[in-house]
Amino acid sequence: MQTSTILLIVVAVLVVAAAGWFLYHLQRSTQLRRRFGPEYERTLSEAGNRRTAESDLVRRAKRLERLEVRPLSPAEREKFLVEWRSTQVLFVVDDPVGAVYDANRLVNDIMTSRGYTSTNTSERMENISAAYPRAVSSYREACGILEDYQDGRASRESLRRALVSYRTLFDELLGESREEYRRVRVS
Repeated sequence: MQTSTILLIVVAVLVVAAAGWFLYHLQRSTQLRRRFGPEYERTLSEAGNRRTAESDLVRRAKRLERLEVRPLSPAEREKFLVEWRSTQVLFVVDDPVGAVYDANRLVNDIMTSRGYTSTNTSERMENISAAYPRAVSSYREACGILEDYQDGRASRESLRRALVSYRTLFDELLGESREEYRRVRVS
């Protein structure tokens, strides 16, 4: 075999390998963008580069797959619904701060009951972003408003927005959507 033929074969193999690598990463990016929606763009913006952002999103998805997420029993669902109604009443009877803190606790309780790990806000945020990528912005907003309140910068209107944002995630957690069950292993 001539040197030029060998060189041509090596170049062809390298071109095919490079094309395969490129297509793999393009497909991976497309799948992550589709799965995570707006959270994909937010993570990309925060990370500063696609490789770091996508690695982070893959890590979140893999961690979620290891969790043993389970549906709520009818009794648990009813208990949480009753608690949510009490939280809304608390807001109306002039304790919006208590209601927002209660909504935060309630979301955490549901996550724990369902099998999501939730030792801290950051971990909860990542679990939510992987399981409910379209609701994570609501949770992020509500947590931000709680921080604003602690810094003395939250109005009654912002507390109302926080409660509505918690409600968005509450409904997702309680509703046990089919989309969620396609992403996590249910025990």
